[in-house]
Amino acid sequence: MLEMLTVDKIIKGALEEDLGWGDVTTDSTIPSEAAIKGNFIAKEQGIVCGIEICKRVFEIMDSSIDFEIMMADGQKVQKGDILAKISGSARSILKGERVSLNMLQRMSGIATAANKYAEAVQGTTARVVDTRKTIPGLRILDKYAVLTGGCHNHRFNLSDLVLIKDNHIKAAGGITPAVKAAREKLSHALKIEVEVESLEQLKEALQAGADIIMLDNMPLEMMREAVQLAKGKALLEASGNVALEGDRSAKAIAQTGVDIISVGALTHSVSAMDISLRFI
Repeated sequence: MLEMLTVDKIIKGALEEDLGWGDVTTDSTIPSEAAIKGNFIAKEQGIVCGIEICKRVFEIMDSSIDFEIMMADGQKVQKGDILAKISGSARSILKGERVSLNMLQRMSGIATAANKYAEAVQGTTARVVDTRKTIPGLRILDKYAVLTGGCHNHRFNLSDLVLIKDNHIKAAGGITPAVKAAREKLSHALKIEVEVESLEQLKEALQAGADIIMLDNMPLEMMREAVQLAKGKALLEASGNVALEGDRSAKAIAQTGVDIISVGALTHSVSAMDISLRFI
């Protein structure tokens, strides 16, 4: 479940950013007593996500607005489906329209992409996870959308997991001293993940006692060798330019036997789902 205090903070910040000193168009053209009805309509197929966030935008904007949810988060929708119905003050609805759509469209786009990746690895033991490549300030929404689409979350922030990447390795003097230092200084409850680029580094990370090993941009055949070398001693995560099609498709990577596939594209370059608010 989303932490609503954090969500409210995000929504209020977005409304303040969008409204500025006031909506000069709406306030000058629409009578204050005017009321309107409208529908949020899907203009393409996808997985809806963020409908409760959309509703919350209008609750914060004007508590008298009536917002009826027709399609819940996680539902697959078709072009033309009505996601929600809204009625109330025309001024208030117009002022919240853009913020509500921005969030609903982005979250639905992420959920739709996540659903495609989840379907791609069905029948394998691998799970697809997101990364920290999210829009600053919107991570909680981005990662919720990933879950809604059927994929999984990697670490939420830097305090969740020790992830020793290439620059950490160089700065610490190698994989072994980096893992040793982390083990000595941090709680036993924190898992340690190490990024490797070769089978030699993989062997060192295994010897050092890493819990998870990230195979960075490894060719498929090398990943298969890595799975054989690891023999279940550590979880293996494949990362780097993962796609739905082509040589580095999620399905092909999953079939190598890795446990985790991280996909930055789930959040850093996703296409927003086409959704509109049409007044009746």
